[in-house]
Amino acid sequence: MDPIRNPYAPGAGTQPPALVGRDDLLETVRIAIARVRIGNPAQSVMMVGLRGVGKTVLLDRMKDDAEASGVHTLRIEAKERGSLPALLVPQLRQALLRLSRNANAQDLAERALRGLAGFAKALKVKYGDIEVGFDFDPEPGLADNGDLEHDLQALLEAAGKAAAKGGTAIAIFIDELQYVPEDQMAALITAMHRCAQNRSPILLIGAGLPQLRGRMGEAKSYAERLFAYPTIGPLSPADARSAIEKPAAGQQVHVEKAATDLIIEKTEGYPYFIQEWGKHTWDVADASPITESDVRNATPLTIAALDESFFRVRFDRLTPAEKVYLRAMAELGPGPHRSGDIAQVLGVAVSALGPRRNNLIAKGMIWSPNHGDTAFTVPLFDQFMKRIMPQEDWRIV
Repeated sequence: MDPIRNPYAPGAGTQPPALVGRDDLLETVRIAIARVRIGNPAQSVMMVGLRGVGKTVLLDRMKDDAEASGVHTLRIEAKERGSLPALLVPQLRQALLRLSRNANAQDLAERALRGLAGFAKALKVKYGDIEVGFDFDPEPGLADNGDLEHDLQALLEAAGKAAAKGGTAIAIFIDELQYVPEDQMAALITAMHRCAQNRSPILLIGAGLPQLRGRMGEAKSYAERLFAYPTIGPLSPADARSAIEKPAAGQQVHVEKAATDLIIEKTEGYPYFIQEWGKHTWDVADASPITESDVRNATPLTIAALDESFFRVRFDRLTPAEKVYLRAMAELGPGPHRSGDIAQVLGVAVSALGPRRNNLIAKGMIWSPNHGDTAFTVPLFDQFMKRIMPQEDWRIV
């Protein structure tokens, strides 16, 4: 069929043609932002889930909805290397500059901008990656102590007062939040706790891998009560069916039930994989209706595309020893697996694998659902590892 009309949209954070199964969560966040805007308490939200479940898509949709309602937003993606202040400062500057155009909030927004200048200058000694233009001179004593935990509280308090005066709110959206170092995570949690206590119109909506919940609890014990942690998982069979069939129907193309059932089986309901299978199935199909045979013909192309993009980009970041660890996990199946079972596959002591396991957790490749358990953060990664390392000599490092 015509590839130009292909409605499926695989890609990192690409909005799918049919965003299904997430309405309740979108509404929860919309209500939370609306509540803090009028001074009512609301929990910030931390979405957790594996790769490919659509966390980034949801984060961007929530951001767009917030902006459409007149709320000022910050959009940040945390990185494995790089500081949170360096990411936060330019985004907050832009939000405060927009807020300063509000006649009611201008004075307080400009004061917050002075606080931002002091914040950035004081912390640049510690976080050398902070780069930002300054619109105002610092105000002595405002967020300029050089202590991130103290200064971030003061800065967000000043920003919150400006937003309240302007009849709006500030929503901070942070993706890949699990990469934020523990001390910076603690400062962020403390600042949001202070905002909640003062009923400042500031809300944090984050997204990260499943280990995010534990990392935030380690940074500050009260984080478990301060935030809501909805788990974003694969789509239900009914929602997966809609994600497959509705985009095609929008192009007057019918997908036979057997074809949909096979895509759901192959993808296990994971949204990113649905988009990949949908795209390649559309491309190999000659005409409507799309059949089970079309799906089978598209499957090798889909797997090859996933291997070269979604999976391979993660595999190539690993050391040889880390690849062997993941291959041992794959030998045991999808998981989760006990650390002792992985060590047994490799014929080594559990203690010898500790550093390797910790590095893989830090890289976001695995996580620990329970003490002593290890699971992939990337769905279907066990199958990829068997394809990419098929020979029996993979145990040799």
